[in-house]
This record gives sequence, C-alpha cells and structure tokens, in this order.
Amino acid sequence: MVTGEYSRGASGFWIENGEISYPVSEVTIASNLKDMFLRMVPASDLDRNFGTASPTLFIEGMTLAGS
Repeated sequence: MVTGEYSRGASGFWIENGEISYPVSEVTIASNLKDMFLRMVPASDLDRNFGTASPTLFIEGMTLAGS
C-alpha cells in the first residue's frame, strides 16, 4: 500500500467493441491505484434492480495476465 502498486486475481467478462464476448476467470489485473482511479471511465449500463449496483468500468493502461 505504500507505493500504490496493485495486483489482484479477478473474473468477469471480456468486452470487445462495447459488447460482452465471453467470460474470463483466473486472470490477474495489475496497475497502480492512483493511476487506476485517474483513468476510470464508467459505462452507462448501471442496473438498479439489485441491492448493490455499479456500472462497467474501463481503466486504460492496466495489465491483464492469465487465460
């Protein structure tokens, strides 16, 4: 936490040209937290039909590794 470097296992969906292409799992995302927050771009797909809600986020410049 001192440097802001961030690395975490993740799962979700691969998005190409604004469309969900396929699910991904067991991938690692890595970046710097300060850079991530500065580069977040929310999509307009917020669904308020659930107890928690969050739009899809695009973060330019992240590293994705895994299969």
